[in-house]
Amino acid sequence: MYWLMFGVLMLVSMAVSGMLKSRFSQYSKMPIRLSGKEVAEKMLRENGINDVQVISVPGQLTDHYNPQNKTVNLSDVVYHERNVAAAAVAAHECGHAVQHATAYSFLTMRSNMVPVVNISSRLSQFILLGGVIMMAATKSPILLMIGILLLSVTTLFTLVTLPVEFDASRRALAWLNGASIVTDEEHDKAQNALWWAAMTYVVAALAAVANLLYYISLLNRRD
Repeated sequence: MYWLMFGVLMLVSMAVSGMLKSRFSQYSKMPIRLSGKEVAEKMLRENGINDVQVISVPGQLTDHYNPQNKTVNLSDVVYHERNVAAAAVAAHECGHAVQHATAYSFLTMRSNMVPVVNISSRLSQFILLGGVIMMAATKSPILLMIGILLLSVTTLFTLVTLPVEFDASRRALAWLNGASIVTDEEHDKAQNALWWAAMTYVVAALAAVANLLYYISLLNRRD
């Protein structure tokens, strides 16, 4: 049952990833007047944010907002190109900057969790494996319980990420429409692109929850 569940989630993840790439490829062919860099700078400026820098970073799908050094990092394609897909991604990342500037609660919670998650994500799988072995050999559930606790932290992190990502997209789409950056048709395409991007986080969260439930089921079957 465990492998069937994760097999299904893997297939869903591949399907979502493929659809996301297809949509962004399609919407990259819909030109607009501003580049991703210009969209980002305009959105920041119109939201009264003057201490965030927009920079270009190498790679694909490397776009992100860094709250530590207050930078909106856009991949080369998004940074330079003038199309609906680039505008959607740039505005979404600026949505995170707006969240940061307004102390959006879920982003604050997510940022505060990062140091703990960095530790738990590195240790949890080793401790879980050791816990399963120890429980099989000695019937002691202590190590497995510690592993489940660490895994719970990373699972909670993926769940907290969901409202952060959906809210950033909501802010991005509202601004794109209000600032007349895109037409009604282009707005719908941008919304669709960001929806598929958000679905990757949904699938990741489902996989994290399923993994946690699996180890909890092992703990409950120890007798």
